[in-house]
Amino acid sequence: MSGWSEITSTECPIARSSAVIGDRWTLVIMRELTMGNRRFDTLQIQTLTSPQMLTNRLKRLEADGMIERRAYSVKPRRYEYHLTAKGEAFASVLLALRAWGETWCKEPGEEIAVHHIHKTCGREVGLSGTVCEGCGEPFTMNEVIGELSAAFAQEREDRSTAARRDAEARRT
Repeated sequence: MSGWSEITSTECPIARSSAVIGDRWTLVIMRELTMGNRRFDTLQIQTLTSPQMLTNRLKRLEADGMIERRAYSVKPRRYEYHLTAKGEAFASVLLALRAWGETWCKEPGEEIAVHHIHKTCGREVGLSGTVCEGCGEPFTMNEVIGELSAAFAQEREDRSTAARRDAEARRT
């Protein structure tokens, strides 16, 4: 059975990339970081990972140069996680997965989960990659505003509500 070290020694860029990303948990962590969630607790709530799994994935992403930790509190020591240039460049992969998922992994009649609006032209960028379908200009994730569908916004709010309820139950 081959290990990650053998995969990363290959010339194949897909195998090398998969060694960095590894699994679906890392993809949803990267989604959250791209959406601006930077703190451990919100990352955990929105990705539905265990604290141990999230810690493991964040350490791996940091070691691979995808993210960097920045302290925002000294006592207690707390960090925010920020995308590096390498991590920001991964947004095009997330956009490709989004387009594929919206096209092939939805039930008929389900709406698009996130509409990305191009700040430059004010139109939706569409599902075709990193070139805005509205104006034809390339864009980065910093140049779009994500508008969540009602269903996806509710799903995310339900996760936050459940986490607050669980935290309150632990305190009592």
